[in-house]
Amino acid sequence: MLCLITVSFLCSTVFAQNNLQKEQHFCSLKKLNSPNLSVQFDSDSPNSPLHKFDVLDYKIYVDIRSCFISPYPKNFNGNVTVKFRVDTALNSIQLNAVNTSIVVSSVSMAGVSFSHASNILTVNLDRTYNPGEIAEVKINYTHQNVTDNAFYASGGFVFTDCEPEGARKWFPCWDKPSDKATLDLTARVPGNARLGSNGRLNDSTVTGDTIYYHWISSDPIATYLMVMSAKANYNLNITYWPRPSNPSILVPIRFYYNSGENITATKTRVYNMMTHMSEKFGEYPFEKNGFATLGSQFTWGGMENQTLTSLCTNCWSENIISHEMGHQWYGDLVSPATWADIWLNEAFATFTEAVWFEYTGGYTSYKNDINANATYYLNNNPGWPIYNPQWAVTTPPTNTLFNTAITYYKGACVLHMLRYTLGDSIFFSFTKSYAMDSLSGFKHNSAATDDVTEKLSEVAGQDMSWFINQWVKEPNHPTYQNNYNITSLGGGNWRLRFTTNQTQVNTPFHKMPLNLKVSFTTGSDSTFRVMNDVNNQSFAFNFTRQPTALVFDPGNDIVLKTASTTLLPSAAASTIKFIPQGLYDQPNDRLRIRDTVSLYLMNSISPYAIVDSAFAILDSNSFSSTVTFLNAVSGVYYVVVKHRNSIETWSNAGGEVYTLGSTFTYDFTTAQTQAYGNNMLLIGSRYCIYSGDINQDGVVDATDAGAIDNDAANYASGYLSTDLNGDGAIDATDLALADNNAANFVGAITP
Repeated sequence: MLCLITVSFLCSTVFAQNNLQKEQHFCSLKKLNSPNLSVQFDSDSPNSPLHKFDVLDYKIYVDIRSCFISPYPKNFNGNVTVKFRVDTALNSIQLNAVNTSIVVSSVSMAGVSFSHASNILTVNLDRTYNPGEIAEVKINYTHQNVTDNAFYASGGFVFTDCEPEGARKWFPCWDKPSDKATLDLTARVPGNARLGSNGRLNDSTVTGDTIYYHWISSDPIATYLMVMSAKANYNLNITYWPRPSNPSILVPIRFYYNSGENITATKTRVYNMMTHMSEKFGEYPFEKNGFATLGSQFTWGGMENQTLTSLCTNCWSENIISHEMGHQWYGDLVSPATWADIWLNEAFATFTEAVWFEYTGGYTSYKNDINANATYYLNNNPGWPIYNPQWAVTTPPTNTLFNTAITYYKGACVLHMLRYTLGDSIFFSFTKSYAMDSLSGFKHNSAATDDVTEKLSEVAGQDMSWFINQWVKEPNHPTYQNNYNITSLGGGNWRLRFTTNQTQVNTPFHKMPLNLKVSFTTGSDSTFRVMNDVNNQSFAFNFTRQPTALVFDPGNDIVLKTASTTLLPSAAASTIKFIPQGLYDQPNDRLRIRDTVSLYLMNSISPYAIVDSAFAILDSNSFSSTVTFLNAVSGVYYVVVKHRNSIETWSNAGGEVYTLGSTFTYDFTTAQTQAYGNNMLLIGSRYCIYSGDINQDGVVDATDAGAIDNDAANYASGYLSTDLNGDGAIDATDLALADNNAANFVGAITP
């Protein structure tokens, strides 16, 4: 396909690689290496019929005082009151509770009995509850003195770390990311301990050498983001961030940190991040923000627990903080509907790192970060898609779910390419609208990939499913093998023809806008954008100055690709010789008149598409028509000639070898076999194509003869298609020629 285009001018920049250590790598390694995540306890999906209720609130009480004291046992007593709304009539509910970690002793309130097996806690209710009713069950339980890699106690530290399905190890819950609930947590700890959790600190009550911390989150939380972070003699520093919408409202930012850690720079940085990300993604959505560095058992990067991010010891680096801060919008405010949608967490948070680099160091810094992501992906691509619907049913192994190359780096690069495709205004309108849209069920809720695609299409004003389908739901990336050539048209005019072709076999064709930078012998470079929406697509540019070179994707904005671009030779003249039967003056071995013709190069394989075409003048003495095919590359083609009142005639079977840059000649006049199906007749020593197809329908028949007869009866004259012999008069000679060919059933013969 050849496109003649209207072009727009753009700027391009060359970027160096970013050598900064990247948080998403730490984040991915943390989630990959946590033993808690190596085994999943059940494979029920969020939409499973077993889930007949919606949890509204968890009210948790844990007595963990002894866990801070040597020998730091991991057992504690607790209870949780689960408040839920019934969606389908039920007389029991099922919750996740890992048997090796949790021993349930009793149930009460609406719960009358229970069974606990295979990591499922079934609570039998006091009656059948109908849809819309709200009930509460209270569960008393003990956490065993076991290492389960969700509840940690060591050296004065006590903390939880749950992603993806570890919450079920420290309290009974419906442990799927789509079912978010508010949280009311009270923890009993020693008097020298500080404990942080989600939401706001409602109160802390001191009783002798014991403190009861009472945290309440009025914003719903996914269970994997519910957290306790505590330590004896924890350092705590609190700063405040004024809301842009109402500066009189101050959001506390709580920093829990270890002795010897310096958080001075971090406090300023976090303040600025909250301001900048509020501008980009919508105002910071929670009543508090917080960070807690933990002990040696938390070894990798950070974990984006809602309003209280966990960090490894002394991990106050800028890119760790920016990644986890981004999660407060993408992962916490809007959580994944299923684990198939985890890329909506990690891709967006990884992209947020680049957005922060752009704020602090300009676009070059942003692009360096994106380029580094792309390089890692290209070198480590395991070959599966970002999104796999089966992961919504069966949670995959963590080295798949949290694969650095796919979930983090490829995902962030896809968002960069979406920004490149849409432009900044629409792209950042989308990121904000997606995060802050409560009417569509995103804000303080969960999102599935297809829901986000619909939101993207709404903001973009066009169906963007093509983009998500190819980059998110398909594996791998395109491989471009492009070419271009430059041809002088004479008179100071030039044509540049660019052909883009994708050759990959492990993923479908990827539609994308392409930037092309053209250099000239004089003046500045020009950059054009074209939409590549079919494979093997060509674009032609006409210039009044001489182009010298073309650079494909000069800004490397399609970062997930491999590509080569080859300069081909300039097109050379092609000469096609043929004789229309009616115009041939045999005694003088010439044509009676010069005439216009259409010449084509057609693919030699079905469906025999047009590769190139040109109009030409058929010389009356040499029978030659000379053209330059500007769009054809080297290949095997059929040569097809079309004359205004002759049968369309194709070259002989199999096609002809055409070499770009070399002269090409084809002579129909020398042998009958030069035409496909031997579809010519011999006049004297010359082979001629049949005349008489006045209406160009591929046959000579009574309709054509009738047109000639009508013009003859009206004494028509001049340059008319019914004048087969070119003598300027339509008469019996023309009619006889047509009648004879019709009688012999002359028609086009094609492959």
